[in-house]
Amino acid sequence: MADYNDDLRLAHVLADAADAATMARFKALDLKVETKPDLTPVTEADKAAEEVIRGQLGRARPRDAVLGEEFGSDGGGARRWIIDPIDGTKNYVRGVPVWATLIALAVRGEQGDEVVVGMVSAPALGRRWWATKGGGAYTGRSLSSATRLHVSRVAKLADASFAYSSLSGWEEQNRLDGFLDLTRDCWRTRGYGDFWPYMMVAEGSVDICAEPELSLWDMAANDVIVREAGGRFTSLDGTPGPYGGNAAASNGLLHGELLNYLRPS
Repeated sequence: MADYNDDLRLAHVLADAADAATMARFKALDLKVETKPDLTPVTEADKAAEEVIRGQLGRARPRDAVLGEEFGSDGGGARRWIIDPIDGTKNYVRGVPVWATLIALAVRGEQGDEVVVGMVSAPALGRRWWATKGGGAYTGRSLSSATRLHVSRVAKLADASFAYSSLSGWEEQNRLDGFLDLTRDCWRTRGYGDFWPYMMVAEGSVDICAEPELSLWDMAANDVIVREAGGRFTSLDGTPGPYGGNAAASNGLLHGELLNYLRPS
């Protein structure tokens, strides 16, 4: 099996640089905010964080391709870094500390592209999570100060904690009835949103989570972290990986039930 430790060390360096760029402007009174064509906000910090990551990748991995939310796709080949400079920009803009930089490395194999390194850094929360294919998932301040992650062992939906982002997308996709049935049948529901539910699935504090519409950069890092923690990460139709435009993540024991609820009406 390939060793991705050098790429993981680089991901930590990239996250350090992104954290410095994002924290420097968090809660700044003169923060510049624009609206993208899809009507979602983008800040100068989103752009600065992606630029600093791309700059370091250009020096450290000049042959690798890069896909980022703010500046699109560059390069080709079998290795591609996937970047969301600020996942949770709306929180960032409002001063809510639940946002993170997501960095992933996908490598092309016989079965298509697979995410082999994932890094989620949430500096305003003082948290960081990461994983490599075959190397396990961890949380901590650094590689040398880390705790291994493992999903929960909750096996009954009635005992499960379910996390989501919002209601609107489920209604647009005719999945709202199943979503509401799921919330009624779970022990607990919380709208944490963005990257955080997936990290909580990985560390066992939440059992299931799902979102109806996402981009690849929203999911790539989360995918390998959940899998390496012993869970499952698929699209809502059950296809493994972060390439289906939506996501369902679980401790594995509840995955089939989760998907059954969220099929279109």
